[in-house]
Amino acid sequence: MGKRYYCDYCDRSFQDNMHNRKKHLYGVQHHRSKKAWFDHFRDTAATLYDEQTKKPCRKFLQTGQCVFGNNCRFSHMSETDMENLRMQIEDERRSREDPEHRVSPERSIEEWLTKMEKKRAALKSGSVLKDEDEEDEANQPENDIPPHFLTIPDLPPSLLPPPHGGWKIKARIEWG
Repeated sequence: MGKRYYCDYCDRSFQDNMHNRKKHLYGVQHHRSKKAWFDHFRDTAATLYDEQTKKPCRKFLQTGQCVFGNNCRFSHMSETDMENLRMQIEDERRSREDPEHRVSPERSIEEWLTKMEKKRAALKSGSVLKDEDEEDEANQPENDIPPHFLTIPDLPPSLLPPPHGGWKIKARIEWG
């Protein structure tokens, strides 16, 4: 059968030869998928600027849907979406300018890993954690995951916190 080429942007594979690869890489679908992927990482200010320069999509405003979707040359953002983007840009600017409110993600991850290691060691040895650690746990949210992990787009399901109330368990009926 031969080698297969897998395109990460398009999430598809095909027989790898020069003709097929060239046809795919120059195709419209590949370019759209590649653009969509890199748009995930765009700066918020650039996104806001692009959306402000576009005219609003009449079809999207009337029906809430547009047949062109992400490929539409008009804006699908409402005024509240634009205002949310402005506030996000302002928050990012403030966090860059004010070093006291800036939190280093690496430091918070290290602290979280240290706490988890202490918990694991305490559970294995059967000892009780110190009072200050118990106070920290009382202030922690229910899922105990570093907050910046939840801001990562397309986080794998195994890293998402469980839903409120826990996972639903289906009862298994055994025949026999």
